[in-house]
Parts: sequence; structure tokens; C-alpha cells
Amino acid sequence: MKPSIINSLRQAVGNDIISTDENLLEERRHDYSVISELNDLQGRPAPRPCCVAQPKKTADVVKIVNTCRENQVPLIPFGLGSGVVSGVIAHPDAVLIDMSQMNRTRKIDSLNLLATFEAGVRGSDAEASLNKQGLMLGHYPQSISVSSVGGWVATRACGQFSTAYGSIENMVFALEVVLPNGEIIETRPTPRAASGPDLKEIFLGSEGTLGIVTAVTFSVRWKPQKQSFTAFYMPDMDNGFELQRNIIQHGWEPPVMRQYDASEVVRLFPDHARGEDCLLIMVHEGPAGKVDAEIAECLEIAKDLGCDPASETVVEKWFEDRNHVPTFDEFLSQGVIVDTIEIAATWDKISEIYQSAVASLGEVENIANASAHSSHCYRSGINLYFTFAAIPNDPADMAAVYQDCWRRVMEATLAGGGGISHHHGIGRIRRPWLAEELGQAGVALLQKIKKTVDPTGMMNPGVLIPGED
Repeated sequence: MKPSIINSLRQAVGNDIISTDENLLEERRHDYSVISELNDLQGRPAPRPCCVAQPKKTADVVKIVNTCRENQVPLIPFGLGSGVVSGVIAHPDAVLIDMSQMNRTRKIDSLNLLATFEAGVRGSDAEASLNKQGLMLGHYPQSISVSSVGGWVATRACGQFSTAYGSIENMVFALEVVLPNGEIIETRPTPRAASGPDLKEIFLGSEGTLGIVTAVTFSVRWKPQKQSFTAFYMPDMDNGFELQRNIIQHGWEPPVMRQYDASEVVRLFPDHARGEDCLLIMVHEGPAGKVDAEIAECLEIAKDLGCDPASETVVEKWFEDRNHVPTFDEFLSQGVIVDTIEIAATWDKISEIYQSAVASLGEVENIANASAHSSHCYRSGINLYFTFAAIPNDPADMAAVYQDCWRRVMEATLAGGGGISHHHGIGRIRRPWLAEELGQAGVALLQKIKKTVDPTGMMNPGVLIPGED
């Protein structure tokens, strides 16, 4: 089958778009998930795809989709490979469609504050092109320099400044998507519509299972007039949750609100650690008057709750280092299995989930770290980012320990009434728990949508959809 599909694709779109280069096949085998990196290190590498298709325009994507469907060959969408939940794992009988060559800015409209980018545009490049015109998107994931705008849509991403600017679903104005039948759907670019269900939502978070995003139009913003920092100590996580809840429910929206438990303060900000205190850092930006008023009110709320101000230099340190993290390989090569798991819950449930998940992780043999911080805040709830690190006595046990740590956090979250994913998506790692999150009726509906949109099951099989093997 390999030569047949490769030849068919080359006839459809040209030799320059279809590659069997060994280095490219090797680089596109999987995303950046810990388990894929560990499997590589321990001699269980994911196979290579039969070929890599690198379309340059939407018409190329249509031809690639049609050719794969007609030949009954799986098609795996690939953005820039920054996903961390095994949303991309190649198969020797599958074609991998690499969207990185569709990297043009189609239009920036400063009157309507709209910007249209092809799906393969790097996030940092999109932001830079907006900044040149005094604009910004306001979507700043830690992966901004290694992720694509199409990938943001596919995974339903969220950036570090989301408390004020929202997540990707709040920024997407219109989409261009190639469906599994080869048709192109372009949602109408209007500020709001009541023309039935919002079709954009079908593809937000679909993880390449329902179509291929080829272009995204965002609603953008003018760059802020002023930016300032504040930080506060609090005796425990519950006190910090209460501080954040009061700030946001009183109508204030610092774009960045990040609360670290005592363990993370010592690990990330050792020069600012204060006993067993937790730490909340905030970034305030916007019109100067709004920033000043917001800071004054946050200081009053913190004072009323008994939270002491901390040095702004801790926020400066975070701001400078926020996108610099060690690679997984640095830990894995030393026998340390590590990962982060983000979840979300309403205010009345978050404390129990935090306590339960950290306690459960603490029961893992040879656990070296079990901690959490919050990074996205809402009027009706908040997220948590759990971090675990374990050092099994036998490196052969690393994969099993990894799965055990994930199981413990997922079970604690579901038992506490939380949501199992805040912004990294489902992929293959979370898929075993998706049915419990969605419920029987929800899973059945998702499966029916998949069957209707992609009846042959060609689009990124094995990802997201429960029961699809």
C-alpha cells in the first residue's frame, strides 16, 4: 500500500509536497508528550509514517484529504509538534499532513481588529506581525514559539494572559476548515450570530479528528498602555483561592493570576520563599487609569483577607523566565519521570481536588515532587496545574509510574467534580477518562458527530474519541 498511496499523492499535488525523507519522517513520528519521549529513550520508538505531506495552500489540503479517503489511508494532522498528550503518534500505513508550510499572514485589519493567518503560522510569528502595527492577540501559551495557530484551535488552547483576554475560543472570529469529504467550510466573519449552533465549536478542541483547520481569523486588540506587577503571600492554598475569587468576582481581571503552593514557591522562586506560605503573582495591564484602580482594589482585598504584599521582583522573574523550561529528556535520561497535568473546577470543589490529588501523588513510591499551582481564573472557578516527579528504583518501571501518577490525578479530579483537561486537550493520554467526564449520552453524541463527519474514520484515528481503536 505504501508505494500506491505515495504515488497517488504525488500525482495529486506534486513531488515537492510529498516527502519520504528519512530525517523528516523521523522528526514527525510523534508530538512532545512525555511518554513518547520516554519510549524513544527506552527503545520503544513510535513508527514513522509512510510519508509526510507538506501542503502549501488550501487546495493542496483538499487534494491530500481526497486522495487519502479514496485510498482508505489514515491521515494524521501535525502542526508544529508541541502537543503533550500523545495527540500525534504516527503509523507506517498512515500519511502525516504537516501544516508548517502554510505559514502566511493573509490579512491584518486594524479597523475591525481582525487578523487572518494560515494554520501553520507559528504563534510567536503571528504575535510579532501584530505588534508591528501596535496590535496584539493576547494569547500567550508557554509554547508560543513552538506551536501553530491551527494547533491552538485543534487543542482548544489557553494562554497565560487568559484571565482578562480569554482562551482561544474567545479569540477565534472565523475558521477555514477542510472536511474529511474534501469540502471547505468557511464560517462567516461576524461579531455574533444566532444562525443555529456555532459551527466553529465543532472544530475547537477536535484534535484533528473532524477536519483540518487551514486558516484562522482572530479578533485582536490594541497593545496595552500600561503594565504593572503585584504579588501576595498567603498562609495556604485555600486563602489564595479566596483572594483570587474575591478579585475576579468584584469585577477585576488581572490578565495573569498564578498561585503557587509552598512546594512550588521553594522550587521556582527560592529567593522569595517565606516559610510554608503560598504565593500569588499578578500582571495588570490596560489603560493606565484602569491598571491603577485595579491594583488599589487588589491591595485592599488582599489586606482584608490577611494576605501580605510580596516583592514585585518575583513577578519580574516569572515574566522573564515564563517560556523557558527544561526539556523532558533532561529528566528522563536521569531516571526521573515527570509531567504536568492541568484540570479545572468550580470554586467550591477546587480545594478538595487539590488536597486529594497531591495526597494521592504523595503515596507513589519514590515520589520526589507532588505540587500544584493555578494559572487561569474565572468568575465561577479556577484551574490547577499539578506537577509530579518520581524516581523509580528500576528505570523499566518509569512508564508504569507515569501512568499511575496520571491515574491518581484523573481519579481525584473526577471524584471531586472537576474537569479532566483545562487546555492541553485529550489525545491518547486522557482518553480513558473522557467517558466519565462526558457521560454516556455525551460520548454517544461525540461518536455520532465523528461518524457523520468522518464516516471512514480516516482522521487521526485513536485520538480523543472513546471506543475508536
